[in-house]
Amino acid sequence: MEDSLKSNLIGQRKIRLEKLEKIKSLGVNPYPAKSERDIQIGEIKRDFDNYEGKIHTVAGRITGWRTHGKLTFADIKDQTGSIQIIVKSDWLENDKESLSWENLELLDLADFIEVRGEIGKSKSGEISILAKGVKLLTKSLRPIPRKLKNKEQKFRRRYIDLVINPESIKLFERKARFWEVQREYLKKEGFMEVEVPVLETVTGGADAKPFITHHNALDLDVYLRISTGELWQKKLMVAGLPKTFEIGRVFRNEGMDAEHLQDYTALEFYSAYSDYREGMELVRELYRFVAEKTFGTQKFTIRGFEVDLSKDWETYDFVAIIKEQTDIDILSADLGVMENKLRELGIVYDQKGFNLTRAIDNLWKYCRKQIAGPGFLINVPVTMEPLAKRQAENPALVERFQVIIAGSENGKGFSELNDPLDQAGRFADQAKLREAGDEEAQRYDYEFVEALEYGMPPTFGFGVSERLFSFLCDKPARETQIFPLMRPKGNENLS
Repeated sequence: MEDSLKSNLIGQRKIRLEKLEKIKSLGVNPYPAKSERDIQIGEIKRDFDNYEGKIHTVAGRITGWRTHGKLTFADIKDQTGSIQIIVKSDWLENDKESLSWENLELLDLADFIEVRGEIGKSKSGEISILAKGVKLLTKSLRPIPRKLKNKEQKFRRRYIDLVINPESIKLFERKARFWEVQREYLKKEGFMEVEVPVLETVTGGADAKPFITHHNALDLDVYLRISTGELWQKKLMVAGLPKTFEIGRVFRNEGMDAEHLQDYTALEFYSAYSDYREGMELVRELYRFVAEKTFGTQKFTIRGFEVDLSKDWETYDFVAIIKEQTDIDILSADLGVMENKLRELGIVYDQKGFNLTRAIDNLWKYCRKQIAGPGFLINVPVTMEPLAKRQAENPALVERFQVIIAGSENGKGFSELNDPLDQAGRFADQAKLREAGDEEAQRYDYEFVEALEYGMPPTFGFGVSERLFSFLCDKPARETQIFPLMRPKGNENLS
């Protein structure tokens, strides 16, 4: 079956190439640079009474074509809707750029055309364009398939998916809205949007393995950032900017699954003279605002969990939850005890550079799966967050929270560490973990410590990625990326 479909495609492409040559021989440009379109189809449909009887030019892709004697009916579609085109042999006016009645047969489904004509209705009452001129804008060499056979084809040929699946268009319009409303909310709260570097000489702001590239002009290796400029934005707090944010791309050279991507969009914002408790209030309202403005609701079904963002949010104790579910006290247990528990629970983990922090993280990932949320996870050990301020009442823990929704983390914020000596000590501890083989441990950033020595006010910082959008859609992360990264294919499908 697949071979016959490929053979059919090759045959159709050959026929279309022959038509293309005929079009060129007529002196018609099959790929003109512009269109004279002066109205969108959706506008005609919305306000037909105002446009009836008037001459306008529309443009779009041919989605339907049927000829009856000297009368042709076509359907064309633009980004706002579809409309019927009626072409009669004696209606067409002489125009060197337009196709004659006889040459309309050179058109195919999926071609883009421009139609100038009178807006009216057919005998059956359908809103139509009574064509006076038909101009080819783009000759399509391949027919649009009715469906894509699997998800790989859907991701690889998203441009086709968006043509044949209106739900995909709605999904990505909604995703654009998702980021738009966050920008709207933060600007309303007095935040300034900034742009900080994507290429870094020292990665910072997260525990992750970076992508490495080479900067030719400076002749040095650099990293693609693993956070949305956390250390850069905190330098802006040192500079005296009170509130900043960035929405931008982040890159992590790690595994792929339903939650994790290597190239994705994230938001980070920073607010001076604030802490993680105040941050919880702001984040809760931000999430409710985003949900309502993007999805029109605050109630979601995600991975079998019923999640209601409008209700009171829970507070979850990191240490207590792990103790309750695994009988391990992470503040006192040693690495050997934790490894035994991981094996007992059947948890598979990467043993390269394995340490106490990674053991605790694996135990937590096991425990979090049963937590529906929405809520804030607090009381995380200082070893797990080298950039967060210690709790005054318990210096073994940090002032950090994570947003928990449907068994996973969907956002993290904390009172930012602004003690340069404490920060230097924690970077040194992270450097030792890296030397022992932990590739996700954070790097020592001497320039950031220097900046802190000039003084950074008390600051709250928060970050959330597009994972939140995929969760609210209840879809795997790759399905909500418009062009997810795919392995390259050969040119066998180009024949």
